[in-house]
Amino acid sequence: MTDNDYSFGTQQEPNIDQDNRADYRLTARARVSLELESGPPGTPEDTSSADKELVCGIRDMSAGGLCLFSAEPVSLDALLAATVFLGNHDQPFRLMVEVVWCRPHESAFLVGVRIIESDETAYVEWVEAVAKAMAEG
Repeated sequence: MTDNDYSFGTQQEPNIDQDNRADYRLTARARVSLELESGPPGTPEDTSSADKELVCGIRDMSAGGLCLFSAEPVSLDALLAATVFLGNHDQPFRLMVEVVWCRPHESAFLVGVRIIESDETAYVEWVEAVAKAMAEG
């Protein structure tokens, strides 16, 4: 990943009625995989026949949330497991997110998710990675 992979704010930002995030945002060329459905309890994680994942691009991100480009709408208030892939990190970040808004945008959707702090995720590592990216920006 190069220095151009992050920038502050967003240029040519679509007109969104309300943006409640207080954190600074970074734009990023990265992707996230949302786990929309999972297999029955007790099913090994490597058995993905019952899983449905939605791969989205990241429009911008902060320590507390992400704005995603999605090919399909996502249910409001859904709590979803997310895997975030950032090019300058060897391992993806496993996070838990809550869908706070979803709006049509051109031929797709913009989806706003809030990152939920959880002991069983890479929440602390995520916050540190975003802080480092902002310090370098």
